[in-house]
This record gives sequence, structure tokens and C-alpha cells, in this order.
Amino acid sequence: MDFSFTKEQTMLLDSLRDMGKRENFKDLAAQVDKTRVIPRELTNKYAQMGLLGMTLSSQYGGADEDSMTAILAIEELARYSPMIAATVFESNVGAVRVIDMFGSEEQKKAVIPGVCSGEYSVSVCMTEPEAGSDLTALSTIIEDQGDHYLLNGEKRFISGGGEASHYLVYTRFADVKGYKGIGAVLVEKGMAGFTFGKQEEFMGLRGMPSCDLFFDNVEVPHDNLVIKQGEFGKLMLTFDIERCGNSAMCLGVAGGALEEAKKYALQRKAFNRPICEFQDIQFAIADMAMKLDAAKLLVYRAVGEAGKGLPSIYQASIGKCFANEMVKEVTDKAMQVFGGYGYSVEFPLERMVRDARAWSVAGGTLQMLRIAIASMIFGRKFDQRKPE
Repeated sequence: MDFSFTKEQTMLLDSLRDMGKRENFKDLAAQVDKTRVIPRELTNKYAQMGLLGMTLSSQYGGADEDSMTAILAIEELARYSPMIAATVFESNVGAVRVIDMFGSEEQKKAVIPGVCSGEYSVSVCMTEPEAGSDLTALSTIIEDQGDHYLLNGEKRFISGGGEASHYLVYTRFADVKGYKGIGAVLVEKGMAGFTFGKQEEFMGLRGMPSCDLFFDNVEVPHDNLVIKQGEFGKLMLTFDIERCGNSAMCLGVAGGALEEAKKYALQRKAFNRPICEFQDIQFAIADMAMKLDAAKLLVYRAVGEAGKGLPSIYQASIGKCFANEMVKEVTDKAMQVFGGYGYSVEFPLERMVRDARAWSVAGGTLQMLRIAIASMIFGRKFDQRKPE
């Protein structure tokens, strides 16, 4: 198993580090956290660099890169802030991958070039008021009216809500129960009957658009059907690469926290000595580095073995679960190294600690991931529903 980077990947990471210094991403991260707005010009620069849609098909404007290259780019940018990495994340490991892999020729031509140029973005719409971890309980309904579909329902906590141009909506076809009735359609912003709720305000990830979506007799063309009824497995397969992107965000945030803690420990003095000379600080930094490296190996394994395809559910679940817990532990330790300054908004650790908390509830909770991992270990499913 080879974890060494290619020449092209090394050059990409070097260019991103240079960009981070040149564009002063550290100050930009603080600005976005304060204003809750990601500058449009940042997306334009990413598009010019070819960072958007790296993993998408070249015939539609992508670069046909493997997922590892995108994961490394997301990790590097997330060292400053997940918001700095958000557009690269969505355009490479988000819902647009479903369209690239399973969409029709017309859907690919209509959406992918716009994603690669930064003009479009695609948001995945799964969670509902009564359906989060149990996606087979979706109540959003789509019905075939002959010349079009009619979509009704509500989605909650949708990242990109209100800002994205396109929405991949997981929905139930008519009254077919369970996963056999679930498919996905593409809904465009501005369609009649498609509206948004108020923007959410979260503890962290400030600047990430998120709101409820409402579908009131939305007429969806038949041509917008992406995943047919009963092909729920395709939706979950592509979701595993998004989970690896989630894990890459954790690697980036933890890496940024470790870097800040190391720098502070070299500069800060106590008892006339740099605090890095105290054993407790050394142990904390060493623990942070070990946990971060272990998470990297798990995530890189999941992505690397998938090549240009999709990671295994088992490896993606283990990588995400470990990385989600790791980033909280590492940012907590980094804050402790900073002492009182770590709690101050004048330093980046306070923001990193808040941002670290989001990933364990997004893209599958730690509890559901552990159930999935146990199911694969035992070779059987564990139904969480109460027997009727």
C-alpha cells in the first residue's frame, strides 16, 4: 500500500500553500467566520486554478482526477477553515458526483460545466424533520402525473440551501415503503413551488448556507430524474466519497490546530522557558500528531484503494468515525496548549474548536456509523426500528 504523493499532487499542495500565504487565508478565515459570507472571488480563483470539478468527467469540463487528489486539496485548504475549502469540497465529492456517475447525458451537459466554472453548485437534500439517520423513512413524495412529476415535502438542515443553483432531492415515489421506493430528482432554484426557510445559525461553520427546503406541488420534468425508484444503493455508494470529504475536512482542521499549537508552544514562555520544553506540552503535541496521522492513514486508505471509483462502505465509515472523534480531541488539546488565549476570539483556536464539532453529525452520525461497521463485522443487519 503506497501512500506517497504523485509529482502532480505535490505540486498542487505547494501551489495551495503559496496561495494561502499570498491571499492571506488566515485572515480570510476569521473574516468569513465573522461576516458569515464566503467571498465570490474565492470561487472564481478556484475555478481559474482548475480546482472545481477535478474529479468530474473531462468531456464536461472536469479533469478526470482521482478522488485522492481532491481529498488532499480539501484537507490543505481546511487547515485554514472548512469554509475556505467548501467550494472545492462540493464540486468534487458532493452531490454533483451522483450526476457525473449516474445522470443522463443531458443532465451532465446542463450541470457539470457550470459546476467546474463556479457558476453552479449542487446541494444534496436528504434530511427531513422526521428522517435523518433513517433515510428509508423519507416522507417527501413524488408522483408521476404523466407528462411530469409532482414533488411535495420538506427538507431540513440542507447545506447550500438558498445559495446552490441545483438540488439533488432524495424522495419517495408514490407510497412505496422502505428503500425500494426511494430515488432522486434534480430540482433547480426558482422552480414554481420551491421555496426556502430562514438561514440557520450554527455554533461553527459560519458562512455555510443552510436552511429548510419546501416543495409545494413542484412540477419536475421527467428529464430531471437522476436515480430511479429502487436504486437507493447508488445514492449511498456515492455518499461514501462525500463521507471521505467530510473526513478530509477533519484532517485539515486538526492539522491547522496542531500547527498553531506547535508555533505557540515555541513562542510562549513560562518560568523563563518556552513552554515546549515542558513535558506535559510535549505529550499533548505528540498525542495530537499521533491521532492525526492515524486518521490520515484510515482516510487515505479508503480513498486510495477506491482509485477513480468509490470507497468501500466499511473503510469510509471507519475513516469518518475516527476522524470525527480525532478532530474534536486534537482541537481541545490545542486550546489547552494556548491556555486562556485559546478561548479568545482573537486567536484561531476558538473557531477551530467550534468547527470541529460539526462533522460528527453531518454525513452520518457516529452512532449510525458504528452500527454500520458492526453490521459488516458480524455479516448481518441490525434493524433499529421498534418491532410493530
